[in-house]
Amino acid sequence: MAEEHVVQEKALRRFCEQVLAKLGVPAEDARVTTDVLVLADLRGIDSHGVARLGRYVSGLKQGTMKATDQSRVIREAKATALVDGGQSLGQVVGKKGMDLAIRKARDTAVGVVAVRNSNHYGIAGYYSLMALEHDLIGVSMTNAGPLVVPTFGRTSILGTNPISLAAPAMKEKAFVLDMATSTVPRGKVEVYNRLGQPMPHGWAVDETGRSSTDPARVLNALAKRLGGGLLPLGGEGEDLGGHKGYGLALMVDVLCGVLSGAATGLQVYADEKKPDVGHFFMALDPTAFRPLDEFRRDMDRLARELKDSPRAQGQDRIYVHGEKSFARMEKFRKEGIPLDSKVVDGLKKIGTDLGIAWAA
Repeated sequence: MAEEHVVQEKALRRFCEQVLAKLGVPAEDARVTTDVLVLADLRGIDSHGVARLGRYVSGLKQGTMKATDQSRVIREAKATALVDGGQSLGQVVGKKGMDLAIRKARDTAVGVVAVRNSNHYGIAGYYSLMALEHDLIGVSMTNAGPLVVPTFGRTSILGTNPISLAAPAMKEKAFVLDMATSTVPRGKVEVYNRLGQPMPHGWAVDETGRSSTDPARVLNALAKRLGGGLLPLGGEGEDLGGHKGYGLALMVDVLCGVLSGAATGLQVYADEKKPDVGHFFMALDPTAFRPLDEFRRDMDRLARELKDSPRAQGQDRIYVHGEKSFARMEKFRKEGIPLDSKVVDGLKKIGTDLGIAWAA
């Protein structure tokens, strides 16, 4: 196992904000982008945390990500809007899109915003969680570069296309679903490759389209576009429901790509200069249906019914989505955020290149 460094949240935020500011990102936009990255680490989604900072640094340097917000609303109705991201930072565009959906929901009970011409926006959960601050249900999705093969296929066409939904509760933690529609993210395959170990069957296929346990072969085939890729949620074929994960990934591409006019399938990131990622945001006011306290009370009842139900042999508790992440957040906020030593080395190098002192 790689060595871990524990970094305090405040110092990590300051470092990331300074890096982005040095590359021309205005202070408030640097804060938002950092907020999304650090929240991912706090919630234990380290594949999308500060480990990704290098991606934004190179995007900003190459000009595929614009340092200043170029996004604008290009169509709007009472409950809906279409936003052109102007190739700005995905986090900045994403927050703007969700803010707009929330504003519309507070006004008309529902707000739906589709976004085109954006970039990678970080964790889907960041945006759905924003709705909870207003006692709204939040939905967030994004399409992504092709990594996932369709059921019975052997070439990756769809992204890991995540779905997130957050709903407020009363005493229980809010329900926060934040999931990719692939069995695993590419990062997990990379971990097995680094360790030189075979990965579980049903995660990915090689260039023949058959499930493979060889991470190096799968990653090589993906990198060279020889075929192969990650499997949709459920795995290979239809026996364990792989076609359902494939359908969910496709649904995300319909709402994020086709609806907004963004790139879809193989076209996402096909043009190196213009990624053209699409997002979809929705905010929904429960009070349009019933009193808020009743909704939140019933969310609690449902969560407790699940958690108090009989546990499988050898298991000590049942969780509801979001609970583990909220617990991690509390722990890491107090004790500091654990980062892999390779991630820390990468961040230090970014700092050195830009003349910014490392966080810890």
